[in-house]
Amino acid sequence: MDLGEGIDRLAARTGFTGALLVRRGMETVLGRAYGWAHRGYRVPNTVDTRFGIASGTKGFTALVVVSLIVDGLLALTTRVRELLGPDLPLIADAVTVEQLLAHRSGIGDYFGEDAQPPPRPREFTSAAAYLPALDGQPQRFRPGTRFEYNNGGYAVLAILAERAAGLPFAELVRTRVTEPAGMPDTAFLRSDELPARTATGYLEDGRTNVFSLPVVGSGDGGCYSTAPDFAAFWPALQAGRIVPRQWVARMTAAHSPETGTREKLRYGLGFWLPARGDTVLLEGYDYGVSFRSVWQPGRKLSMTVLANTAEGAWPVVRHLAEEVLPGS
Repeated sequence: MDLGEGIDRLAARTGFTGALLVRRGMETVLGRAYGWAHRGYRVPNTVDTRFGIASGTKGFTALVVVSLIVDGLLALTTRVRELLGPDLPLIADAVTVEQLLAHRSGIGDYFGEDAQPPPRPREFTSAAAYLPALDGQPQRFRPGTRFEYNNGGYAVLAILAERAAGLPFAELVRTRVTEPAGMPDTAFLRSDELPARTATGYLEDGRTNVFSLPVVGSGDGGCYSTAPDFAAFWPALQAGRIVPRQWVARMTAAHSPETGTREKLRYGLGFWLPARGDTVLLEGYDYGVSFRSVWQPGRKLSMTVLANTAEGAWPVVRHLAEEVLPGS
């Protein structure tokens, strides 16, 4: 059974609704799309349909921040209090930009079981709009002492980037990441005003995710993208077209060798790293969203899977990892 036939059977068995693209260099190894971008209007998904990527956005946020460091507007050692001023007073004064990037800041997370008060996603329409939700979350541990995945840290990074550059965060992502990378279909879209060729996310009960996600995403998640855009992103990143190559190497080196994940992933600055080898990946998971994009620079091989359900991408990701990613 060839790779395409295997994926076809898996998609039929699991009800996969999404798109995938495997590319080696300039060669497309496999491209497929299944299911509906919009169930009510029977609009099919295509390989170039835009999907939400949830926390996959964090890689873009990290690249924006590093590009500002390259320009001298920030530093890894910048203490966030320098830009926050009196805002978010419960964040420890010692917290640095690098600790936020590496999920080692220890700040309270606005998006979690113990968040006080629980977030109200319909109020999130800009990076600054996240401030009320971020406020009031107490520091969880001493900065720099351990890894703890933290959405709030990346929402704070978006606010810092806006204040350092004097521009809206979405514009910073566009001008500093997606345009240099050649990603024309990647953008922050309003979840209640999705344009053509964009997949609506669906919950397990069949409702859309429009009331479950922020109206507009920010530094911790919510961007929309396509499989072809990620096939362009990884080579552009490796070539130094987004940030200089020495910074790419620094961002994709392990800052946390242990993260407590089931796959024993390590973490760099904005990017997940498997336990060994040079593979780099971005991943997202949320209501009506599942996404993973993997890059093996030694093989110039990229693999991207996007789905408009929360669990749909993972069987396909595992199958492709077994069939495509082993080796070097």
